[in-house]
Amino acid sequence: MSLKLAVLASGSGTNFQAMVDAVRRGALDADIRLVICNRPGAKVIERAKAAGIVCAVMDHKLWPSREAYDLAVADAILKSGADTVALAGYMRMLTAGFLNAFPHRVVNVHPALLPSFPGIHGAADAQAWGVKITGCTVHLVDEIMDHGEVIIQAAVPAIAGEPLDDLQSRIHAQEHRIYPQALQWLAEDRIKMDEDGRSLHLLPGSRPLAAPAPGVLVSPPLEEGF
Repeated sequence: MSLKLAVLASGSGTNFQAMVDAVRRGALDADIRLVICNRPGAKVIERAKAAGIVCAVMDHKLWPSREAYDLAVADAILKSGADTVALAGYMRMLTAGFLNAFPHRVVNVHPALLPSFPGIHGAADAQAWGVKITGCTVHLVDEIMDHGEVIIQAAVPAIAGEPLDDLQSRIHAQEHRIYPQALQWLAEDRIKMDEDGRSLHLLPGSRPLAAPAPGVLVSPPLEEGF
């Protein structure tokens, strides 16, 4: 089942580009119906144009409230025919009105191993704490920042004294793998909520597992193409 996807972004859009690339190489079965960007001039707008994908620039400053803005964004997504929303560097908290329009179908990637180091400086906070391992998390979105159920995580070494940019580059490389993988599992309807309504589990698939990357631990394991 092809995933009918909308992407919300605020910045450069590298995770959006990873989704586009995964679709082009046949790894991700998704129809990216729409990109919505809340910041005029952001790089993701150019990326969407280059990919031939409709991009609506909806400056949140033009709406009277967060709730009003979110309802307008949800309406645009529903009109596009999308039923799943991926946040790709989207720097706004979502309200209940938005999340209720797409129950258990809003996904985000965070540059740390949740529940550790939530917030907008995940990689920097992990480095400042002095952790030896950090990484990234793809998770469902709820009304609490970086709080929803975990779908997949990738762990990488954090090397004492290294520049933050080097650590962030390693994390971003894994984001660009695990995010499209999580979306493909959604496309295949393999992510199921347990009876308690809080825990997720992944149904088995037929695709072979990818060869593990040196120095990286991913759970659940990546499949071929990612």
